[in-house]
Amino acid sequence: MIRLTVNPIVESATLMRRVMVVLGSIGVTSLYSSLILVRALLGRLTRERVDRYTRDWSALLLRLVRVNLNVEGRIPDFEDGRRYLILCSHASHYDIPLSFVALPGSIRMLAKKELFRIPLLGPAMRAGEFPSIDRSNHQRALEDLQTARDMMESGIVLWAAPEGTRSADGSLGTFKKGCFHLALDTQAVIVPVGIRGNEKVLPARTCQINLGQPVDFVVGEPLDTAGYGREQLPELMEAVRGRIERARGER
Repeated sequence: MIRLTVNPIVESATLMRRVMVVLGSIGVTSLYSSLILVRALLGRLTRERVDRYTRDWSALLLRLVRVNLNVEGRIPDFEDGRRYLILCSHASHYDIPLSFVALPGSIRMLAKKELFRIPLLGPAMRAGEFPSIDRSNHQRALEDLQTARDMMESGIVLWAAPEGTRSADGSLGTFKKGCFHLALDTQAVIVPVGIRGNEKVLPARTCQINLGQPVDFVVGEPLDTAGYGREQLPELMEAVRGRIERARGER
């Protein structure tokens, strides 16, 4: 069990505090993006260094909102030579930093291509081996898929949100097929993760921030996709959904 506690008191942030959180988050993100880019320019950027930077960045983001984090469940050995894909419920922008802090290994988010257009952050993500798959272009999608497969073969654990977009009320939304196609194409072991309480830190489509929010990060039972064929995609999606719901205490 891991607990990251700065202040257990839950409170709604004032306008001034919200401004400080936003500015602090931009500053922290710019700092670590710059560190990655400078090291890459000097030829001194390693995967281990990126792992450290992403965890330090994530911990600082969580401290800005004083998250009270509790991690539950059995975490797989990500260094056992198999390919791993973390599929996580998605109700907050903080899901990704929560995952970086809670889980070991070289975790990289499967990112939307729009994020790579953001100054500093986009180039840093490319330098730090964050993949993206553009399924609107068939040839590019094949190349992106091969890149993702090569990354997983080399020990990177990919993170994705099967819902695609944040849930407005914290409930589990409709799953998209993209990340499940990736799991089948790479014969990955899916690690389902359910997060509870994260939707209250920064509710979707609002500017409200709640400080000191308790968040449960629950790792569910892994599912090996090696026994699934493409015609079994709906069964795979339902099986993963069930495991995430159980992790979230909904079953």
